[in-house]
Amino acid sequence: MEDHPVVREAVRNILERAGFCVLISGSGAQAIQAASITQKTIHLLLSDVMMPDMSGPVVAQLLKKHRPEMRVMLMSGYSDGDMLFLNHGWHFIEKPFLAAELVTRVNEVLHTPERSQGYAHFDNRIKSKASGSGA
Repeated sequence: MEDHPVVREAVRNILERAGFCVLISGSGAQAIQAASITQKTIHLLLSDVMMPDMSGPVVAQLLKKHRPEMRVMLMSGYSDGDMLFLNHGWHFIEKPFLAAELVTRVNEVLHTPERSQGYAHFDNRIKSKASGSGA
């Protein structure tokens, strides 16, 4: 899930060329709707942390309720964003990233034992700091 169309299409192209089946959405609401419609297993949610309608972590929490086996990897241009998700068992990739790095990380996430520790201690605050754009 990525709200920037150019980044969204680039990520989709990278993952499809690597052999993954990809559902895309430009907002949290679209991602939730797509997940509710498909009967296929969703192995991974890859979402930007900051989205206009709801954050990636909120979407992940909502989707994990109905798809507990789904893995979560969040991406952000904030360099310290990974610290917010470590205790959650979620994975993180910092933007911008190379295509090969994304494919490697997705494969790692899909083949790493589940580390989720629940949501009771989740803190979805992001430290404010200027960051460049890109993916």
